[in-house]
Amino acid sequence: MAIEQPATRPANPRFSSGPCAKIPTFDLNNLSDAPLGRSHRAAVGKAKLLEAIETTREILGVPADYRIGIVPASDTGAFEMAMWSMLGERPVQMVAWESFGAGWVTDVVKQLKIEATTHTAEYGEIVDMTTLNYDNDVCFTWNGTTSGVRMANGDAIPEGRAGLTLCDATSAAFAMDLPWDKLDVTTFSWQKVLGGEAAHGMLILSPRAVERLESYTPAWPLPKIFRMTKGGKLNEGIFRGETINTPSMLCVEDYLQALTWAKSVGGLQGMIARADTNAQAVADFVKAHDWIDFLAADPVIRSNTSVCLKFSDERITDGAAFAKAVAKRLADADVALDIGAYRDAPPGLRIWCGGTVETSDVAAMLPWLAWSFEAEINA
Repeated sequence: MAIEQPATRPANPRFSSGPCAKIPTFDLNNLSDAPLGRSHRAAVGKAKLLEAIETTREILGVPADYRIGIVPASDTGAFEMAMWSMLGERPVQMVAWESFGAGWVTDVVKQLKIEATTHTAEYGEIVDMTTLNYDNDVCFTWNGTTSGVRMANGDAIPEGRAGLTLCDATSAAFAMDLPWDKLDVTTFSWQKVLGGEAAHGMLILSPRAVERLESYTPAWPLPKIFRMTKGGKLNEGIFRGETINTPSMLCVEDYLQALTWAKSVGGLQGMIARADTNAQAVADFVKAHDWIDFLAADPVIRSNTSVCLKFSDERITDGAAFAKAVAKRLADADVALDIGAYRDAPPGLRIWCGGTVETSDVAAMLPWLAWSFEAEINA
């Protein structure tokens, strides 16, 4: 029997996994200090960019001797920049447990044609990181945005490794503890956990990564936006806010506002707590309903940001069609937007639970999920 439509609606129905919900205090009027129509190389522009870099360092606890740069083309651009500039000096261990990690495998194996060993896991599972050869370079995602899994920790990565670790942390930064001593290259984008605007990537380099850049020249040509050295030395300007190409100062201002908000809710630990609370609300719902389950069976590796669910009711004969119908019903009711599973992932739902989402909105949305399920199963 169908249940009644819930009376309470989320104040913000945006649960997209990217671009993600803006900070709760977002207001376009708060961006009025953006130096629009000014050169990003003017003093005011460089000051804003450097502030974005150093506030990122402060909140994430990035070591003082690590470089942080703002680069083009979002997380994709940042990770491509690192792969094309640093890989090829030694063999590579490519690790993939979802679609974006699989994309990095394609670039290394088919485009760069580097000697590589590929380690994969099915959606909802993760590779055993203790099986890797860390004398090779290692490329992996910390959080599987399309599969709902994450690294539990970095314990498997040895401190005395000979190779570099390249970590795509785009749905992990600001929601999970990242062990900087285990990460040589870390990338993320503004539009994920902080709900910033798209098209800008963050590239964080350890001293070991800098040494690789200064001691190794790839065999292939590098386009301008990938070049991080001049005369065999790191172009330090990139990591002081002197970006390779023109950034949007409006987007920079928006990122600065998001960083300020993150500090106001307790910084990194506050942001982690908010994501954990949101994800727990979903976990409590799943526990109470036998027709839905997590894509990731092991709770140790479940993401607290991109929470992926699957329908487990035996009455469902076409999982993909059913999941799409539930997601559409929720969107049409304006209570949950953009929560369908990623196109390459198994059928289901994906609910963003990062820190910019209010727990009250998650709690208000979940009864609508139950209502939508009952409506579709009885349709």
